[in-house]
Amino acid sequence: MLLRFIEKAAIRITSSLNLRGKILLLYGAIVLLPTVILGAVAGYFTLASVRSNYMVTIREALRQTAQNIEFRKQSYDVLTIRTATDGELIARLSREYGDMAEQLDTVTYVDRSFMAMSKYLPGIRDFRIYHMNPTLVQDGSLLWKPEERPLAGMPESEWYRQTLASDESPAWRNVPDSPGELVLTHKILARNGQAIGLVFMKLSYDTVFGELLEHPFNGAGELYIIDAENRIIAATNRGMIGRIAESAPLQQAAEGVSGETEGWSGVEEGGSRYFSQPAGSGWNVAAVIHMDQLERRSRHIMYGIAGGVAFFLLLSMFMVLTVMKNIVLRIRKIGNRMNDVAQGEFDVTVHSRGDDELGELELLFNSMSGKLGKLVHDMARVKLKEREQSFRALQAQINPHFIYNSLSLIRWRAMDLGDDMQIRTIDALTTFYRLALDNTINVTRIETELQHVRAYLEIQQLRYPDMVRIEWDIDPDVSAYYTIKLLLQPIVENCYVHGEITKKPGAYIRIAAKRTDGRIRFEVEDNGKGIPPETALLLMRGERTGTGNGFGTTNIRERLRLYFGSGSEFAIDSRVGEGTRVTITIPACLERPEIRREEEA
Repeated sequence: MLLRFIEKAAIRITSSLNLRGKILLLYGAIVLLPTVILGAVAGYFTLASVRSNYMVTIREALRQTAQNIEFRKQSYDVLTIRTATDGELIARLSREYGDMAEQLDTVTYVDRSFMAMSKYLPGIRDFRIYHMNPTLVQDGSLLWKPEERPLAGMPESEWYRQTLASDESPAWRNVPDSPGELVLTHKILARNGQAIGLVFMKLSYDTVFGELLEHPFNGAGELYIIDAENRIIAATNRGMIGRIAESAPLQQAAEGVSGETEGWSGVEEGGSRYFSQPAGSGWNVAAVIHMDQLERRSRHIMYGIAGGVAFFLLLSMFMVLTVMKNIVLRIRKIGNRMNDVAQGEFDVTVHSRGDDELGELELLFNSMSGKLGKLVHDMARVKLKEREQSFRALQAQINPHFIYNSLSLIRWRAMDLGDDMQIRTIDALTTFYRLALDNTINVTRIETELQHVRAYLEIQQLRYPDMVRIEWDIDPDVSAYYTIKLLLQPIVENCYVHGEITKKPGAYIRIAAKRTDGRIRFEVEDNGKGIPPETALLLMRGERTGTGNGFGTTNIRERLRLYFGSGSEFAIDSRVGEGTRVTITIPACLERPEIRREEEA
């Protein structure tokens, strides 16, 4: 019952809409609205999931950073402790020396034992052992005595006094006005507990801590290394190095906030949150996270979700357009094809796109257009047959047997008289008319057509001896290909009749036949009087001229179209007083061509 109610309601709502409106309503109901709702819900839950993972990601990153810092600190601490607790070194620094040989032996021992210390770990720029033994020299290599030289931003003797007075050992300090350096020291104690010297190590800040603190959290926060005295040893913001952590949230983060998970604390102030993680030996790693930047990235995620929703909306729109194309455009296409049939184009079909009602209509249309096309084709064939019979009737007007018998009689009389020139003329005429009066063929091989032209030229050479030079440029490969009958002879005849070639000094006629790229190209060229431009234009159009020119070329053009269609070309290039060149191009056919349908021609 519910489905029946929905069906009636849908019919009532869409009854007044056209087909396009129905499809758009369907699109909005089952594609657009669900996509928007699902996209909004997915965006909300995705953003909530990203926010819940912020703290987990920050905690893990801070924990790993604290472990790396603790490991590096311990590595350098162990190196100074090992040096400061060396028993032999303590004994030699506590001894009183009587002569230079004993001092030299101690210097040699120190160099041999501790010279390679600076190579154990990366970033050690300077390694020294300070002492106050008045009987032991300083060699300027490893053994040093505090004097008034500048060291760590103060006089060396003052630095030595302050370091011995400090309870911290090993001790890490920043060098004032030199953020790129760190100083690590460790007291050397005698067996009675009295300080007798210091191990001094100058370190590269970038090598030890700098790379760990560069661009933390992808630029959305800062890191600080704070020692037991609340002094900032290293920081992402290098301007804070060496200062006391005075910011209340930073102090609370460094000192730890009660109630938080052990080893992890955090406070919030403004748009930032402060976190801390112990790094051993009283050190803490404090992190400042700018929540507004993280929220900006969350907005970018939302933009991405919105872009995804927009993509799916575009995809759904494409689907709607496809449906409209399958229905509305198919109907319009059938209408267009019906209009083509009304205009006389029967060789048209509509591609059937399915087995629906429109598909049946398309199949019926294709069947109808095919039957109409066959009917028109049959009528065209009848018309072509009539035209072919008219050509043959025209050729049959001359009785070839009568001409052959007459020529044969004249040839015997010439032989009786011994007239060789007359015999040559009769032989040429016989060859000429054998092809011209053969009513059984309309096409012939190029070899036969060239024989026909040679026979005609033989007659003309006998008529006009030594007045016209004949040039032949024939590709031997073209002899076996087919051409239409009487193609070249009418053009050569025009050289004599209309070109008045016999009146031109140095007259010549050039006949060429070449095969190139699957086509045969004929050229007939002379240096006669040429053709006026307006007459040449009429000939190119296939029209007859008022001077009697054009019947032969029009006949040739029509027969070329009947047998070769658009595959043939006919061109005339002529200049008055200089000569004429006629070019004919046909397909290279080894099989006899047939007359084409009128629409194909």
